[in-house]
Amino acid sequence: MAPKKPPCLPSLLLPLLTLLLPQADTRSFVVDRDNDRFLLDGVPFRYVSGSLHYFRVPRVLWADRLFKMRMSGLNAVQFYVPWNYHEPEPGVYNFHGSRDLIAFLNEAAIANLLVILRPGPYICAEWDMGGLPAWLLRKPKIHLRTSDPDFLAAVDSWFKVLLPKIHPWLYHNGGNIISIQVENEYGSYRACDFNYMRHLAGLFRAILGDEILLFTTDGPEGLKCGSLEGLYTTVDFGPGLLSKADNMTKIFTLLRNYEPHGPLVNSEYYTGWLDYWGQNHSTRSVHSVTNGLENMLKLGASVNMYMFHGGTNFGYWNGADEKGRFLPITTSYDYDAPISEAGDPTPKLFALRDVISKFQEIPLGPLPPPSPKMMLGPLTLHLDGDLLAFLNYLCPQGPIYSILPMTFEAVKQDHGFVLYRTYLSNTVSEPTRFWVPNNGVHDRAYVMVDGVFHGVLERNMKHKLFLTGQVGAKLDVLLESMGRLSFGSNTSDFKGLIEPPVLGQTILTRWLMFPLKVDKLVKWWFPLQLLKRSHPQTPSGPTFYSTMFAILGSSGDTFLYLPGWTKGQVWINGFNLGRYWTKRGPQQTLYVPRPLLYPRGALNKITLLELENAPPQPQVQFLDRPILNSTLHRTYVYSLSAEVQSDPEPMQLSGH
Repeated sequence: MAPKKPPCLPSLLLPLLTLLLPQADTRSFVVDRDNDRFLLDGVPFRYVSGSLHYFRVPRVLWADRLFKMRMSGLNAVQFYVPWNYHEPEPGVYNFHGSRDLIAFLNEAAIANLLVILRPGPYICAEWDMGGLPAWLLRKPKIHLRTSDPDFLAAVDSWFKVLLPKIHPWLYHNGGNIISIQVENEYGSYRACDFNYMRHLAGLFRAILGDEILLFTTDGPEGLKCGSLEGLYTTVDFGPGLLSKADNMTKIFTLLRNYEPHGPLVNSEYYTGWLDYWGQNHSTRSVHSVTNGLENMLKLGASVNMYMFHGGTNFGYWNGADEKGRFLPITTSYDYDAPISEAGDPTPKLFALRDVISKFQEIPLGPLPPPSPKMMLGPLTLHLDGDLLAFLNYLCPQGPIYSILPMTFEAVKQDHGFVLYRTYLSNTVSEPTRFWVPNNGVHDRAYVMVDGVFHGVLERNMKHKLFLTGQVGAKLDVLLESMGRLSFGSNTSDFKGLIEPPVLGQTILTRWLMFPLKVDKLVKWWFPLQLLKRSHPQTPSGPTFYSTMFAILGSSGDTFLYLPGWTKGQVWINGFNLGRYWTKRGPQQTLYVPRPLLYPRGALNKITLLELENAPPQPQVQFLDRPILNSTLHRTYVYSLSAEVQSDPEPMQLSGH
């Protein structure tokens, strides 16, 4: 008879561990004001956290990014919840696939990361409209982020769906959420509506209870209007504010005016910065970032690094800023973060890991190496046809008629493109000025007469064209939304033709508006090859191109390079990678995660909507490294300290 096997050691230890581990009813995360610290289950605790946005990373890569953060020494992850990502229409909710918030919380738990949650309702995050849904603007007089009853009613409805979902994930309920932010950098909004903040705080308490730690975050200049009694006050600042030795002391001393006792917290310590089209790629030196982190940790502060992994503004989700002019944000959200856009560890990560190791234990084991990268091409794209030829498929329900042009919001188009069409009421023989008063192009207009492309109007940048045409000529104006304002004192950022265009002295009326479903055309109708016709040899204006390609070797992450192309949108296998703007830069490549590509033996399809001019040889390539800093036409410059090697917003104003 075989000897009886002894009980497995883990099975013997499990009951003991169950007794030793804190139970749900004993779990707590609280502020110890007497000793200026946090207590986790009664034990002194300090978090070293990093920001990662699940909505900027394909779901299949969540676990990889979170694991790398934990192996870097972090014990928490901080992230936003973008309202517009989950409620695309009033009362219609999406928490599936890449929007599965609960699945992301679970992945964070598997990675042994606590969660600092920032559900808004406004989040900034360089995300379209700061996370607020565009359908709010269907009530044109609404006052966002205030006590306006229309706004509060929408917020209440949303939070009554969202907050019960996260309630089981609160730390004292057995989950991993240790604290929750109320609103976001409200002091930068200048509204200073304390009744609004009190309403939000009351709503959070009513649904989540009194045990969860609620906090606010503001830059040093925003603490006055952003903080609220009963909510724990934190501050945010980056290394740009730490160039002088006493600046950190001054900022934390200012914080003490609003939060006299408890741990010091920097909720957004900037490891890099965002990029705008037409400016240089932003960077922060390794030395400045690590030095600032070490000094804060020496003070005993809790710190969240924004961003630890930036990700990508896929599709149309990027936001924009208004700083002297309209500044749309690039597709790449690499952010010069410690983990690159492709999920690779950088020298900045290893340097930060060394700093963290001086203050708390780092998990054993090496960080995973960079993912395999792939090169392919060049590939020649084929002309599918100009956008106007596909109008019946792009807008199958037909146009909307109005005497004066209507905004995107009025025709219920949240993102992308709307085509405005009218007909000339008289012959215009001589080149005549075509313009839109009051900077009324939001944000770029591609102008065609009888299908011939005549040029571009751009918000704050280019205000007029000169046109000719016969009576009855068809005037088409394709409007592109480049992302709604996402930071600060942004007023409602309506898209489209905000004012009626003027040709010479004539206000143009009687408009047809076509809300375009470009993504549906690319994903569903293009594969059917519905349109077979001859094409002009040198097309210009909005035009579709595509090709099929196979991967013969091993696949990997890659970067789509579009040399000679001007500006447009690109899809891989029907997935919207985002905007390219090769002519303006700085971003020259688009990140293509390996899971988007079909491996050996299957055909992949790439589709481009080039909005202006394609190169004589319409080719693209896949590279094994990104090109994020190649600005061909520098347009706007900000003066910063010598340490900052780019031209974003000055660091004394936070931007998230």
